[in-house]
Amino acid sequence: MFESARLPQNMDKKTFKELEPQLREDLLSAQLEVIEKQQFSTLILVDGLDGAGKGESVARLYGWMDARHLVCNAYGEPMDEARLRPPLWRYWRDLPPKGETAIVFGSWYQSVLRDWIYKKIDEDAFDKALARIRRFEEMLANEDVLILKFWFILPKDVQKERLKQIEKKNAARHVLADWAALKHHKKASEAGEKIILETSKGYAPWFVIPSQDPEYRDAALAQTVAGAMKLKLEDGEASSIAAPPVVGGIQRETAVDAIDLTAKLDKADYEAQRDKYQQILSDLSDRKSMSKTGVVLVFQGNDAAGKGGAIRRVIRPLDPRIYKVHPISAPTDEEKARPYLWRFWRRLPAKGHFAIFDRSWYERVLVERVEGYAGHDDWLRAYNEINEFEQELTDFGFIVCKFWLAISEQEQLRRFKAREVTAYKQHKITDDDWRNRLKWDQYAIAAGDMIDRTSTHYAPWTLVSSENKHHARVEVLKTICERLEEKL
Repeated sequence: MFESARLPQNMDKKTFKELEPQLREDLLSAQLEVIEKQQFSTLILVDGLDGAGKGESVARLYGWMDARHLVCNAYGEPMDEARLRPPLWRYWRDLPPKGETAIVFGSWYQSVLRDWIYKKIDEDAFDKALARIRRFEEMLANEDVLILKFWFILPKDVQKERLKQIEKKNAARHVLADWAALKHHKKASEAGEKIILETSKGYAPWFVIPSQDPEYRDAALAQTVAGAMKLKLEDGEASSIAAPPVVGGIQRETAVDAIDLTAKLDKADYEAQRDKYQQILSDLSDRKSMSKTGVVLVFQGNDAAGKGGAIRRVIRPLDPRIYKVHPISAPTDEEKARPYLWRFWRRLPAKGHFAIFDRSWYERVLVERVEGYAGHDDWLRAYNEINEFEQELTDFGFIVCKFWLAISEQEQLRRFKAREVTAYKQHKITDDDWRNRLKWDQYAIAAGDMIDRTSTHYAPWTLVSSENKHHARVEVLKTICERLEEKL
């Protein structure tokens, strides 16, 4: 989840200044309506890595909102008064009344994170602590508290530079614990990932915000808070709000936008590397240790990006008895009559075998989201359901490799036209393909959100430029071989 979200945002200061008046108006008007109607209170949790600008964002919120109805509660190590009481006591003590908003630094997640990173608790204790937090947040939500949780992220190199700047300025460090210091970047990111997967619920959602660009970061925070307040004022729920891919008309870059589409391989290099990795894959699949794992390969991507061609190069060196390719289309009536993941559970391989999915369970957060076949709550909930599903597979010993094959809009058009005039490819082009092209931007946003929310350390996405098919096929083969070698 974190790796794919570390992307540059392109909002310069001039653009931000142009958008600022509308952002301020939207946020303040939402807050004033909350104050007037007093239907619920609001908790804004601000978490993430040191140097990500959490304090700067909160300062900007104070400048944009009515500070008389806004309080910032910062928590460090519990003092004597708090040590004599249960851990959640001080958070209960400081809950705002209906109509008011509280910003929380050093929330109920901090001690759990710190103890986990410094190995003071084991995984079982960590899981139990998260379960207690879920119950606490659900109780608050049922008692008319709007809970919005923000995790600010930074690449390690950017964090390092930010921390250097803080040291140069001799800026006073806040009471946030030092678990997020640079040397704990990887551990903090993994722990944050687990927390988000386990505790992002409709009643208390997490919003992961890239923080390289301070203007985008602050605009996304403000717009998300305003949107959630308005949504809850309208229907009493905030579960349909998502961190905005577009802020004030400026679309952020997503993981898909970051793919370098210029990567190429000439025919001679392609054939040499293809043969090399196919031989490695064949040898790996014949190992005795292969009987202890199963392999699940997921292929998603733009229409005409070459998923079928890549799959054919993968299965060529494999014994046909140990793999099955599953082309996934619209669910049948039988499948619609059951929970969404049923049709994928029943297609899972046995250990020692490969299951290859040409499209997959991710269609819920792609086609079904964009085309409106799934409601907001359904596709938002699907991110957690998918992550939990994939974690069950990897905990059992399976390898899950997920590929997003990307091409440009222009290259897709060229391939569509080529399919129409090539007899043996005409079956590959449908009216739906042409209709989907009209929603290119919507699909790009959905794909970016999908990658951001489901690229985990146990089942990461591999983003592949497929503008040049030779490059894409070798990249897929190479990645599968590396994952198998690591496991076996």
